[in-house]
Amino acid sequence: MAGVGVRSRLARLGDRMFDRLRHPAAFSVSDDGAVDGDFDSLRGRPYALLVTFRRDGTPVPSPVWFALDSDGRAYVKTVTHAGKSKRVRNNGSALLAPSTMRGKPVGPAVRGTARLLAAAEWGRAEEALASAYGMDRRIFERLLGEPDEDVAYLEVTPRG
Repeated sequence: MAGVGVRSRLARLGDRMFDRLRHPAAFSVSDDGAVDGDFDSLRGRPYALLVTFRRDGTPVPSPVWFALDSDGRAYVKTVTHAGKSKRVRNNGSALLAPSTMRGKPVGPAVRGTARLLAAAEWGRAEEALASAYGMDRRIFERLLGEPDEDVAYLEVTPRG
């Protein structure tokens, strides 16, 4: 169990580091400038900016690795204790915009509805992510991934 604690602490330290590296433009993305439509502007992009909302409506941007399935739904792998997971549990509204690795938007944000997937639904999310990122993702997750009991998958469906 000691390894899990150390691993979780390292993951949280990494999260704090990435928070500081986030591009300032990520914080300018809000529902006011978002559009309704599909996620086609994200196809072929390695990163997206996922914006979830606190209970008071404050937008919180998170640069993410994501994948789109053939039906146009986006999937993000995260952890159960991540802020974005908690925010999605409370408010399913979300925005998704193509971005750089640091979260600088490079296209318009699209409105969507996010939800946490039940474990029985993880297969389609994992299949989409594995197909989008291949071996690089597998290596990254082996080295820095979370234990299986901490994993969560988000599905974001475009509105409109």
